[in-house]
Amino acid sequence: MAESESPEPVVRVRGVANRFGRQVVHEDLDLEARRGEILGVVGGSGSGKSVLMRTILGLRRPDAGQIEVLGVDARSDDPGTRLHIERNTGVLFQDGALFSSLTVGENVEVPLKEHYPHLADSLRYELALLKIKLAGLPADTLDKLPSQLSGGMRKRAGVARALALDPPLLFLDEPTAGLDPIGAAAFDQLIRTLQQALGLTVFLITHDLDTLYAICDRVAVLADRRVLATAPLEEIERLDHPWVQEYFHGPRARAARRARDGDPSRGTALEA
Repeated sequence: MAESESPEPVVRVRGVANRFGRQVVHEDLDLEARRGEILGVVGGSGSGKSVLMRTILGLRRPDAGQIEVLGVDARSDDPGTRLHIERNTGVLFQDGALFSSLTVGENVEVPLKEHYPHLADSLRYELALLKIKLAGLPADTLDKLPSQLSGGMRKRAGVARALALDPPLLFLDEPTAGLDPIGAAAFDQLIRTLQQALGLTVFLITHDLDTLYAICDRVAVLADRRVLATAPLEEIERLDHPWVQEYFHGPRARAARRARDGDPSRGTALEA
């Protein structure tokens, strides 16, 4: 995505602070996610990536600052505003957060029942089946329990549920964590395909360098309690910051760059 196009932001964070007692996680943090992009969010352990996502979603009230999501104040307690955000955002938490006692189809139907309770059962079933197929799962997954699925399939089931309401904005928290390299690459491709086909904006928290190089349009780096920069990877790699230099110029990063550029000698765990 060309920087000169500067699409409108669908997420705008200004001067946000998050504190837990005396621990300051974020201070004067600014961030924007632009319409139609996949924004990768990276940072070291304890940098508050998931805290930031929860704050943007309104699941945690910041100690200071302004947050807009899809043109409304994400800090608002107004029921109409909260409903607008909930209906227009899909979320995949790191563990998938599926209800273990419900089938995959029933899990996907949960948001539909909550927001459209008068929808006919047959239509709700068909919508759940459509989302499951969109997530790259076979139709018979609909009637299985999460415990009957592999880790990768559970992630895809979580994506299907996140897409249940056709949201324009998707939040993903470490979506490839726990997946083997082949499964992670397939999941990356799924997200890029869905983003392009559905016109999604994707806010993607990850530590996976392969994901960053494969599908992210821009990357935001969290360090020193704020966002150091938000830019394409080529610019991020040039930042003169110790964490950035260590993360983006180590052997794993070199392997990820080769994989992105089509080098057949992809890096392996032995290189790291």
